[in-house]
Amino acid sequence: MTPAEMEARIVRYGDLIPCKTAFIDAHTPGSDQKENFTIIGGGVSESADQHVHISIPHGFNIGAAGQPPKCRNSMHNHRTAEVFFVLKGRWRFFWGEHGDAGEVTLEEGDIINIPTNIFRGFENIGTDYGMIMAILGGDDAGGGVIWAPHVIEDAKAHGLVLGEDGKLYDSKQGVSLPDGVNPMPVLTADELAMVDTPTAMQVVGGYVRRYLDMKALAGSGTPCKVIGARGIIRDKPGFEVDLVTRESASDKMHKHDRPSVLMPMNGHWRVIWEGGEATLAPGDTMSVPENLMHRAVPSMTGEASLYHVVATDDPAGPTWTG
Repeated sequence: MTPAEMEARIVRYGDLIPCKTAFIDAHTPGSDQKENFTIIGGGVSESADQHVHISIPHGFNIGAAGQPPKCRNSMHNHRTAEVFFVLKGRWRFFWGEHGDAGEVTLEEGDIINIPTNIFRGFENIGTDYGMIMAILGGDDAGGGVIWAPHVIEDAKAHGLVLGEDGKLYDSKQGVSLPDGVNPMPVLTADELAMVDTPTAMQVVGGYVRRYLDMKALAGSGTPCKVIGARGIIRDKPGFEVDLVTRESASDKMHKHDRPSVLMPMNGHWRVIWEGGEATLAPGDTMSVPENLMHRAVPSMTGEASLYHVVATDDPAGPTWTG
């Protein structure tokens, strides 16, 4: 593969194209400054304005959320697993229909694997613009987002209606539901009763891992298996996640039988493949084609780490076992 062909599979942090109208809470005060990024796959955006950087199926989706301080993402649910790691800033993740069932604070490099059938939200509680990177299970990301009823009602009061076709209609722009399209129905009391509400101990103990702990485990010479059947988060959400550090990076060429993704967390990484090489910086995302021999090594001194993602044959959900 030529360098030009591979460059088309690299999304640079500085080239990310945001969408500020991606979801139903785009006008809701406190959530109206969010920026949503769809990097690999179609994602779950409800807006036609969403730009997709790489549409090649990988068995999972890669996205990101960028938010200024005190901006939050409203309570929602997914049918497939959702994994976040903090690229920049300090973030509070919370869950439950109204976000009051539990919470955890994540720092840069920390990771959280949020299972299916749980209402979740997140907020930038740092002092600067923050960015979290997301991995969603499945090529179609489970068919979209399920919103808590109060989120739909709040959005309607600020001019946005979600149709049952999964599209947003903005009355502030003079757009109304077309004939034959009804509003997306809110969950009934019986449906809400079927949504899981785990304790803080269950979520934090089972699905959150700290960057410094993972870095220490990767210092033994092999990457830290973060999420997978043998991971420190024992889960099979349809993909595996490893943390590779300077100490655990291998200079041996290797390949995968399906596309894989490299996402630097710290430092610059030199990726060499049969046909060329490129350098990745934190926030960049690289899709490596299947069966392409390659390797990734730090290109500068100092701390270096990256997250590596590859699909598995496991179903994309559900993952919550209670």
